[in-house]
Amino acid sequence: MRNLFMSTALATLLVSPAFAAGDLTYVVNNESATYDPGLTSETFAAPIIGNTFEGLVRFTEGGEIEGAMADSWEVSDDGLTYTFKLRDANWSDGQPVTAQDFVYAWMRVLDPAAGAKNPAMFYLIDGAEAHYAAGGEGAVAISATDDKTLTFTLANRIPYMMQLLTYTNWFPVRQDVVEANPEGWTRTPETFIGNGPFKVTEFNFGESVVFAKNDEYFEAGDVSLDTLTFRLIPDQATALTAMESGQVDGIEAVPAPEIPRLMAESDAFMIVPALGTTYAFFNPAQVPLDDVRVRQALSMAIDRQDIVDFVLQSADLPAIGLVPYGLTLNGEDFRDGVDAYGLDTDAQPEAAAALLAEAGYPNGEGFPETVFVTYTSPPIEKLLEAIQQMWKENLNIDVQIRATEWQVYYPEVQQVEFQIAQMGWGADYPHPMTFLDVFLPDSPNNLAAWQSEKFASAVDAAKSTADEAESLAAMREAEGILMNDHIILPMYHRYNYMMMSPNVDGFWRSSLNVPYFRDVTLSE
Repeated sequence: MRNLFMSTALATLLVSPAFAAGDLTYVVNNESATYDPGLTSETFAAPIIGNTFEGLVRFTEGGEIEGAMADSWEVSDDGLTYTFKLRDANWSDGQPVTAQDFVYAWMRVLDPAAGAKNPAMFYLIDGAEAHYAAGGEGAVAISATDDKTLTFTLANRIPYMMQLLTYTNWFPVRQDVVEANPEGWTRTPETFIGNGPFKVTEFNFGESVVFAKNDEYFEAGDVSLDTLTFRLIPDQATALTAMESGQVDGIEAVPAPEIPRLMAESDAFMIVPALGTTYAFFNPAQVPLDDVRVRQALSMAIDRQDIVDFVLQSADLPAIGLVPYGLTLNGEDFRDGVDAYGLDTDAQPEAAAALLAEAGYPNGEGFPETVFVTYTSPPIEKLLEAIQQMWKENLNIDVQIRATEWQVYYPEVQQVEFQIAQMGWGADYPHPMTFLDVFLPDSPNNLAAWQSEKFASAVDAAKSTADEAESLAAMREAEGILMNDHIILPMYHRYNYMMMSPNVDGFWRSSLNVPYFRDVTLSE
């Protein structure tokens, strides 16, 4: 999922006291431009979508798959055809959730005119890729044989298909609701019709989103909270002040310098594993980044261990590759035994300077004007300032930093007119392919517009085999092709550091960065 937005609205706002019976206030630092389950790929939309919608299946806190809208399912012996039987469940306006709602939602993603960010995720279904390439024409192997039966057939066996189905793009949406207001149905409570445990009662953009218990939810009897408020406080220090003064129940992030203190002192402090990698895109179509030696020199010149230890002051892990730790296939973590691609967790100033000189910039002389663009975020801007200083000290080059608000920044970056752009990726599902798919040539999230036939072939090979060892080897090969071309500047693999009051029971936050409030109860 896609990263990263920081608004400045109400940066110093403190919220009203929490801990009223059945009411919970949770601070988020960012808000998304859209909350459309089928179209978005933004991490910042996940907390809202994840508490107002549900797909066929969902993860338990222990990481197992269980039924959500699906009461049962079967997979054919060849592993290609999936048949789901839907339970009796309603939308928040009382209308029944049907198999046709899923068919409409998925086919909408495969309509180029809809503007979905992840259509390639659906290419696994037979006929889907050709349908999208033909502008939304042609048969796709998705069908609803009746209101309670949904069937689809894959082009090839996909061992992680059930995990994929937990991602928001696979959630149902209502055709009548969407088509009545395609651009704005997710912007008002009256039209934001979901099928999850909560429903939105207020969208206060730049300030908060307020939810109420969804009485039409199929497990409404298990939902304890009456009201849930997501309060936007972009500044993490301000959010921490609100938390420690008892004005809110939880905050999604804490300032890095406070982590050691909170770890030692606070019963509310939580460390949550996150399947995410923070990196920047190099644009190989822009001077001086069109030279792979320059890209590699810039990557070699930064000290990732210092970034984690002294800039982030966190337990995050230095990254010298794309795929994070914690993804296991064939009994192996993806990162075990993977090549370092000429990089190290520590800076390599002499080797980096030699590469830069080889590229025609000895001691940084003649290095063209270069701008590192980012979204407005005090922690990220501090990180980039540290990298800027490392490049000055180790390569004698001056790189400018330019920060803009996310809603300005992201559309500009999508035009691929930058030199270096800050971004990153959080897993949509717990499998390495969620990171590799980003760099396929037809991916809208491939913000470097990088293309490699060898990379695409390795990804195809990984997807087309049922042998986990072969698939793992092909995915490692694909990462190597990307990393040896130094298209990204990997920085660190992320953990989430947050707080939740000990008075809150049943809360959990997934490694995919979705906070779940369905099972929350409040104690005195």
